[in-house]
Amino acid sequence: MKKLLFLPTLYLIVNCSGKNIDKAEQIKKYYEGFQNSDYDQIMGVVSDSLTITEGDYVMNFDRESYYEQFKWDSVFQPDYKLISVENLNGEFTAKVAVESLRFEFLKNNPLTCEHRFHFNAGKINKIENLDCKDADWQIWAQERDSLVNWIKNNHPELDGFINDLSMKGAQNYLSAIALYQKR
Repeated sequence: MKKLLFLPTLYLIVNCSGKNIDKAEQIKKYYEGFQNSDYDQIMGVVSDSLTITEGDYVMNFDRESYYEQFKWDSVFQPDYKLISVENLNGEFTAKVAVESLRFEFLKNNPLTCEHRFHFNAGKINKIENLDCKDADWQIWAQERDSLVNWIKNNHPELDGFINDLSMKGAQNYLSAIALYQKR
């Protein structure tokens, strides 16, 4: 009888830990997709809908709108480094360092943050942006506001770039940075 009880228990332990390994591997593949500019790899581990939260700010994406976000991000030539993935009682948190042209301008390069991942039906369906311990948000805001105000006064054709999350908006953002730095 003891042997019969042991086998289902062993199965549950192995099966649950296997799911956790799969989830950690999905997180790894998610960031590899960004690093390799491979949107299909990202979509292989993400649900048809994805919610990303940052504090009270909630962004809901379907596959098409997330592709637009992916293209926007890629313009800044990001370099993603997955530092760690931790599983605490089934909650997965990833620590990621990202370098980019935008973060360089905002004097927060690399930007290292923690993200909590949620899964539904075996795929990532929600990412909570938690904390960016090394970020200096005061300098970030100062640099951003200086750029936005200078562009508004000197290159009004680019005004609004900061809120345009399309690929063209990201290209305008880089143009604004280049013009600002040459002033």
